[in-house]
Amino acid sequence: MINLGNLSPVKGARKQRKRLGRGPGSGHGKTAGRGHKGFKSRSGSGIKPGFEGGQMPLQRRLPKRGFTNINKIKFSLVSLSTLDKLEDTSDVTTTSLIELGVANKGLPVKILANGEITKAVTVTVDKVSAGAKAKIEAAGGKVVSATAE
Repeated sequence: MINLGNLSPVKGARKQRKRLGRGPGSGHGKTAGRGHKGFKSRSGSGIKPGFEGGQMPLQRRLPKRGFTNINKIKFSLVSLSTLDKLEDTSDVTTTSLIELGVANKGLPVKILANGEITKAVTVTVDKVSAGAKAKIEAAGGKVVSATAE
């Protein structure tokens, strides 16, 4: 009976690895199957990713466009529909939104006018869109020290 203690590979399934550079009798001595001279005969050689045999590589042939603005400010975005779903939100601040798990920690918060709001809330965050400000004030709430965009 075969079990884990007496398993063995089928005859011919396991081959010894080719031992290179071990003298002329081995059949792989001297140049060790690398041939004479050339890039592939050197130690540390090998075709690097993206190398196309001397042809100009694809990443250098394609045009480069645009740039990344290093001064861009990323905001944690919160919609009005999210504010409307929250319990006990008479006073909404950046810290209260982070504690509730609605906004990301370490990012300034911006309220967007997605959805509707039915509660009267006082919002004190970094930024509020003009549409969101209008909807909050229409519902009887107010926006404190936030710049409307």
